[in-house]
Amino acid sequence: MIPMIFALPFIQLIILVNAATLDMKNIELIIVDQDLSSSSASLTGKFLNSPFFKIVGQTRYSEMAEKEMLLNHTDMIIIIPAGFEKQIYKNGDPDLQIQVDAINGMTAGLSQGYALQIIGSFYSDLLMDSGPNAILTSNSRSINTGYRFWYNNELEFKYYMVPGILAILLTVIGMFLASLNLVREKEIGTIEQINVTPIRKYQFIIGKLLPFWIIAMFELAFGLTIGKLLFNIPMEGSLLLLFAFAALYLIAVLGIGLFISTVCQTQQQAQFLNFFVLVTLVMLSGIFTPSESMPHWAQNVNLINPLAYFIRVNRMVLLKGSGFSDIALDFAAMAIMAVLLTALATWKYRKTV
Repeated sequence: MIPMIFALPFIQLIILVNAATLDMKNIELIIVDQDLSSSSASLTGKFLNSPFFKIVGQTRYSEMAEKEMLLNHTDMIIIIPAGFEKQIYKNGDPDLQIQVDAINGMTAGLSQGYALQIIGSFYSDLLMDSGPNAILTSNSRSINTGYRFWYNNELEFKYYMVPGILAILLTVIGMFLASLNLVREKEIGTIEQINVTPIRKYQFIIGKLLPFWIIAMFELAFGLTIGKLLFNIPMEGSLLLLFAFAALYLIAVLGIGLFISTVCQTQQQAQFLNFFVLVTLVMLSGIFTPSESMPHWAQNVNLINPLAYFIRVNRMVLLKGSGFSDIALDFAAMAIMAVLLTALATWKYRKTV
């Protein structure tokens, strides 16, 4: 338990925050330039100067590029057809073809988004550089769009991940350690000795779970400190509000750990069951993909997923500066889950021991 308590924050925050990122860099690209014009060269230069793309080949033949993609030597092919520049200045409606390796759907979507941004920037530059009487200007309509990213201006993925990793950290501390500690009493046979003593059941449960509640709260403070010092994550909202919600969340998680301990006889069984429950909660929590984009049945399951609530509240308080009124419904839902899960685990514990 000691390595889990003290090493886990460093491993999760320092390694996972840097490794678990959706930022795409060095996307391998082949450009098929069949136009060989100044416009096609300008577009190629846009991709060449982009930090997201790495041009691994240029050719005039699409068959060669497609063969390279088949051999996994490239992630994307951009085909600039013959007459590209002529179409630009004739009717302002040129054609381009983008072929993306979509084995990984998320990577393909991000790569396509980056490519479309660069192509849009290229076309906007043409509109600005053309004279007032140019055919391009007269036949094309341009909308200048200004945009701003609220609450994460630089789109730093670390700001998005640190609150999620902290939530998982507290879940592991509360659920894993609490369940393993109680199951250990069964393995070494001391649970029977405790049951014949005058100690009441609620006293025994509080004595077993309260230390992990305190440790987890300390881990949250420790994790926030690491996040601020190493990653400079913003803390726009009230930390007192965040800790109050975390206190409720930990009661719910400790209830899950206690319930697992009642249905397991060995620490190995508890570890397997903990792993199953944790993976399910994490994958549905929205830490990597927005829960709003999940199927309706998954969104309904998230209504009873405490980790989904905690990750959302973490991000809202830290990044957005949300107050109590903004997360009041989350507070109410978490309080209900904390009471129900703890009551169910306590009832099950009394029944089986």
